[in-house]
Amino acid sequence: MVDLYRAEYRSLVRLATMLVDERGLAEELVQDAFVAAARTSGAGSLRDPAAAPAYLRSAVMNRARSHLRKRRVRRRHLRSVEPPRSAPGADDPVLRADSTRRMVAALRRLPLRQREVLVLRYYADLSEAEIAETLGIGTGSVKTHAHRGLAALEPLLDQP
Repeated sequence: MVDLYRAEYRSLVRLATMLVDERGLAEELVQDAFVAAARTSGAGSLRDPAAAPAYLRSAVMNRARSHLRKRRVRRRHLRSVEPPRSAPGADDPVLRADSTRRMVAALRRLPLRQREVLVLRYYADLSEAEIAETLGIGTGSVKTHAHRGLAALEPLLDQP
């Protein structure tokens, strides 16, 4: 499990950060996914080591979705409550670049499934089959969400 943690932790934190927009929260989600994987694997290692990265991506995605649902409900019913901001992460200088900021802002305006597919495809560099496995959908749905997401991104990126 330690080798898996070392190999996957950073990419999973980047993935979660792109989805929830809070570095500290992203780290928590990833740590929770690793803890759950260690608990369910019995002896401390997953039964199929080759499936471990996909399992962890799915676990992180599910935790991010759950957090975003809770955030939406909190904002809808308690407009005055803002989630706490985390301390800046090590990758903040990169995220501050204008083009990156615009891309992230445009991605956040997409429906959740389109955003997930595009982040997994272009940021995590996963294949359509890996995305389908991670999200629990068919490859046809991955293609549809990617196509619609890219089409929706274009006009958002053209805005000043």
